[in-house]
Amino acid sequence: MNLAELYAFSPFIVLSATSIVVMLGIAFYRNHVVTNLVTLLGLAVSFLVLPMVASWIPRQVTPLIIEDRYAFFYSGLILASTFLTAMLSYDYLEKLPGDPEEYYLLLILAAFGSVILVASSHFASFFLGLEILSVSLYALIAYPRGMTRNIEAGIKYLVLAGLSSALLLFGMALVYATTGTMEFARLASQAFDTGGPIFLGGMALIIAGVGFKLAVVPFHMWTPDVYEGAPAPVTGFIATVSKGAMFALLLRYFIGVDVISHRSLFLVFAVISVASMFVGNLLALLQKNVKRILAYSSISHLGYLLVAFLAGGAFRVAAVTYYLVAYFITTLGAFGVITVLSGKEREAEDIEGYQGLAKERPWLAAVFTAMLFSLAGIPLTAGFFAKYYVLLAGVGSALWFLVIIMVINSAIGLYYYLRIIVAMYGHAGEKRHFIEEGMSITGGFVLFVLTSLLVWFGVYPGPLVEFIQKTAALLG
Repeated sequence: MNLAELYAFSPFIVLSATSIVVMLGIAFYRNHVVTNLVTLLGLAVSFLVLPMVASWIPRQVTPLIIEDRYAFFYSGLILASTFLTAMLSYDYLEKLPGDPEEYYLLLILAAFGSVILVASSHFASFFLGLEILSVSLYALIAYPRGMTRNIEAGIKYLVLAGLSSALLLFGMALVYATTGTMEFARLASQAFDTGGPIFLGGMALIIAGVGFKLAVVPFHMWTPDVYEGAPAPVTGFIATVSKGAMFALLLRYFIGVDVISHRSLFLVFAVISVASMFVGNLLALLQKNVKRILAYSSISHLGYLLVAFLAGGAFRVAAVTYYLVAYFITTLGAFGVITVLSGKEREAEDIEGYQGLAKERPWLAAVFTAMLFSLAGIPLTAGFFAKYYVLLAGVGSALWFLVIIMVINSAIGLYYYLRIIVAMYGHAGEKRHFIEEGMSITGGFVLFVLTSLLVWFGVYPGPLVEFIQKTAALLG
């Protein structure tokens, strides 16, 4: 590897170096404040290095990794989200017993696996990045280890994630046996037109493995239990960074393939999309736990994303990317509110516990309302334009059935979001599970930033849309 390639790798080098520094710091000097600051510093430097190396891209650094604007855009999104998650986590971990320092090491490694995923151009880097992410999540979900519910959620994710990894490996082996290549570009150019039964079987296994990571139907069963059992900031991380990285890789994998022209492939994704929208929204109606509601909501949102994914042309990349940006902001904000309100004994997850929140903490209630409105696609929020661009991509490709299904499900989703909002602005209930102390500076800062971005991209999305379209055009 020459100096130019090493320079192109610098954001990843900084991130991996941060994990080493944090690990050594934990070994020699345990201090929560120092560990948190080192983590934030490493993530910030890694993020700031991205635009500095932009002039060197696109560049196929190795046969496994490609550095282009697409990879760097998603890397920046992942690093920024991890940064905000680390800030939210500080006060949350301060309330809990045990040593919190290892949490940040796991968080950095999960982010590292995610940025490897979005820059992957080969099955080998795909699987390595995925496993780095998954192994870190096993421990993050079960953190801290003294809480039974967290451990149960971690074990459930461990078992099912192991199964999905086995499906992925077997599928990759079958695809390689048919095509003789593991590079995404060569697969797109030759395999989808000439693949036989073995290739199709391999693709089915890969889609099943990816479907588990995305938590789309019928691979969604783990989602509500893991969302409920995991710590609130970790749940937000899984819902955004983990799923966003996997969807970005899925989009790169199929970027050279016109899915609509491959009838069997299109049918598989269309069925998954429709099932995810209906199952996610209908099951969310039955929930009384806010984290489980958001879990089923995330399943439906992945169904919406698949509508844009199935659309043709470079516009699908722009629609998916904008939707993911809005989804990251909104979901991190929603789980940020839950994190801020959670106490030492239990988390603020029951709807009954939110009754009368607007009277006691009007600012937090307003933030949560804005996030829920965005998830529902209400105007003047980023979520509105996100759904608008997905619908535009679907209409542009004449996917009328999927567009109609998406509109119907958006109306269904509005009901369970309003349930939470009505509870917050209603009379105070007897069951108040969240803490009564004032909000921390870091938590307030994170929620302020996310709310500002939510409104900004909802009122004036033009610059972001233009930047995303340029990124999509370079990828296409």
